[in-house]
Amino acid sequence: MRSVEWLPTIIATLSAFILGGLWYSPLLFAKAWQRETGLSDEQLNAASKGKIFGLSFILCLIAAIAFSMVVGPDGSFWFDLHSGVGIGLFWVATSFGVNYLFELKSFKLWLINAGYHTLQFSLYGLIFGLM
Repeated sequence: MRSVEWLPTIIATLSAFILGGLWYSPLLFAKAWQRETGLSDEQLNAASKGKIFGLSFILCLIAAIAFSMVVGPDGSFWFDLHSGVGIGLFWVATSFGVNYLFELKSFKLWLINAGYHTLQFSLYGLIFGLM
């Protein structure tokens, strides 16, 4: 098993968290995401922000650790970048697609969420490739 490269892992985790904050903000997709999920303002306001953000950070960290173990310390820039794009688009986004089809969720919601995760792992690849 490959070891974890901790500096790029922490930076990748932070990048995913920051990307999510921007992606799901009113500047980009907040209203469309809320409409497509059917969540009301009241539901979102009543949710435990600490739990949501804390667990999201931990999940992003776990994903970054796994990514580090997949690409390893000796990957080239292009290998790491292509791995990130490929994992986000072909593993995560397609897996969401299967669930969304059976859950009868909209294509628009899939684009929003799959787009975020594709960019998340693309950022992971960029960060690992640069470091």
